[in-house]
Amino acid sequence: MKIAVLGTGGGARAHIVRLAGLGHEVHVGTRDPQATLARTEPDMMGTPPFKQFLADHPGIELHTFGDAAAASDHLVINGIDGHNAVAALTPIADQLTGKTLIDYAVPFVYQHQPEHPWPTPWGIMPKLDPCDTDSLAEQIQRALPETKVVKSFVTQEQTTVVDPKSIAGGDHTMFVAGDHVDAKQRTTDLLTSYGWSDVLDLGPLVCARGMEMYAHMHSAIGFGLGQQFGGHFGIKVVR
Repeated sequence: MKIAVLGTGGGARAHIVRLAGLGHEVHVGTRDPQATLARTEPDMMGTPPFKQFLADHPGIELHTFGDAAAASDHLVINGIDGHNAVAALTPIADQLTGKTLIDYAVPFVYQHQPEHPWPTPWGIMPKLDPCDTDSLAEQIQRALPETKVVKSFVTQEQTTVVDPKSIAGGDHTMFVAGDHVDAKQRTTDLLTSYGWSDVLDLGPLVCARGMEMYAHMHSAIGFGLGQQFGGHFGIKVVR
């Protein structure tokens, strides 16, 4: 299958490698391919330049966001940072028409000045915007009415999403939410190929609000476990 991954950060790279390993043809999207390849410094999360990643993984195609989406059969994974996702996706609506867009972005706003800051080992905790009465996934769906948006992957580090068995043998839960049954099934099928055995359908896309707001709890659990960055743990819904 031809699958597009939009974004070049650490999370996107986890999906790129896993998808390629499963035999898929992976097309990677970035805002400006030349600028991406010209970078020589790590990103804000310490991820090495993408040019080296491409050299280490021959066969991966780097395109603009639109060209990557157009090259996909019917599945696109959104790893664009949440603050810029809607603006980046809106101009490529035509290339995304009729396709399933799996969104795992968190709508974080960095470098804000809260009245009551939450200090973390890596600075002040970013705030969520939107929050409570809307979600990034819903904003994307409104901007792309002909695209089938599914919220998933967002409650785990992406390295865990692509390799669930690295924690407790895979005995933990992944969530999906969306307004299109076929798109959620396509997402579930991908998760199954990654190794997930417990995928819980939360219902319509409005439930993305809960998944996105969980991001702060995910960080808090990680801090409680002594993990300063990310979180190597799983969440299990016991029924």
